[in-house]
Amino acid sequence: MHRPLADEIRPKTLDEVVGQRHLLAPGGVLRRLIDAGTDANMVFYGPSGTGKTTVANIIAEKTHKTLYRLNATTASLQDVKDIIADVGTLLAPGGILLYLDEIQYFNKKQQQSLLEFMENGSLTLIASTTENPFFYVYNALLSRSSVFEFKSVPAEEIRPAVLRALEVMKTRTPLPLTWEPEVPALVAQGCGGDVRKSINAVELLCEAAVPKDGTLLLTEADAKALSQRSAMRYDRGGDAMYDAASALHKSIRGSDPDAALHYLARFLEAGDLITPCRRLLCAASEDVGLAYPQAITIVKSCVDTAMQLGLPEAQLPLAQAAILLATAPKSNSVCTGIMSAWADVKAGRGGDVPRELQNVHADSAGLEREQGYKYPHNYGHHWVRQQYLPDAIKNARYYHYGDNKTEQAAKSYWEKIKGPQ
Repeated sequence: MHRPLADEIRPKTLDEVVGQRHLLAPGGVLRRLIDAGTDANMVFYGPSGTGKTTVANIIAEKTHKTLYRLNATTASLQDVKDIIADVGTLLAPGGILLYLDEIQYFNKKQQQSLLEFMENGSLTLIASTTENPFFYVYNALLSRSSVFEFKSVPAEEIRPAVLRALEVMKTRTPLPLTWEPEVPALVAQGCGGDVRKSINAVELLCEAAVPKDGTLLLTEADAKALSQRSAMRYDRGGDAMYDAASALHKSIRGSDPDAALHYLARFLEAGDLITPCRRLLCAASEDVGLAYPQAITIVKSCVDTAMQLGLPEAQLPLAQAAILLATAPKSNSVCTGIMSAWADVKAGRGGDVPRELQNVHADSAGLEREQGYKYPHNYGHHWVRQQYLPDAIKNARYYHYGDNKTEQAAKSYWEKIKGPQ
């Protein structure tokens, strides 16, 4: 049976692991725990191909435990019980380390079932997940584990692993193997921080290489084609999607049109129009708001146009909206105003609607009372002083004018009419 190259050259020591220097460099907290022979339960969180399984293998070797692997997408509670049955036998003389991949696919009951074995020392658990464990892993299990975040590996750190894989493949090919100068960098850059994917790409490149002048030449064109669309991590509904949406919104809020276009392009590459449209519409009110009131109308038109056009043409109106919002003057007065008002409502602060504002049609039920409502259009500047808020919060102030030109103009206008507030 064919053994993937990535598995065959998997690092055997912490010094050979590519990336994760924040955890595994000398003095790193995880490095120190492993060197001390830790029995701690752990949760490894991060993208695929960043060394989670490799580090679990090394921990098992360091602690002289028998390593069992389960994938939560297919495993059951019975599988866990079958593993526990080996405790204390010749199959696991030093104890058991269970590596449970994709733990987020275990439901709450299945995760709870692990607690008994973790607490009585029957097994040491290392669970891995590509999703945020604080959303998907049961709290009681998290409280008994240490969470370590594995990060995408930079291309410059992947490149040595690619060169190592190429050297290994040179010993296996029937003809001498050579490659064009930029091939290692293209593979490292094109695999999106995934070391395993980069090693697999090397293997595929070698298998697809065409003999030329008595050698096998790996071309830059083939490297580009093989890694096309691979550099981007995106999982609809997953952390990568929400991170990109957050980055798009915050780039707009931070008035950085270049960053806004970058994160928008990630969604376009993934074929997701819905998520950026929602973010753009939200930012128009949340972060631009009354500093440029027309922005929401323009953005809505851009979004509607994009949804009618579809990709690839949708890129143009959405880019227009992103640039408009990023370069527009900013105000969060709309956001802070409604949040303050809503907080009072949630807290029960309020009271009866003032009689002057009540629905006059209620009087037809025999509740004939003087309403006393003053119709503003009957007064100069279409305004008259009267109370609109309930008595209990009649002096509340939720909206505060922003410091932008538009809101300051409105403030000046009303101060002349109403006087300073």
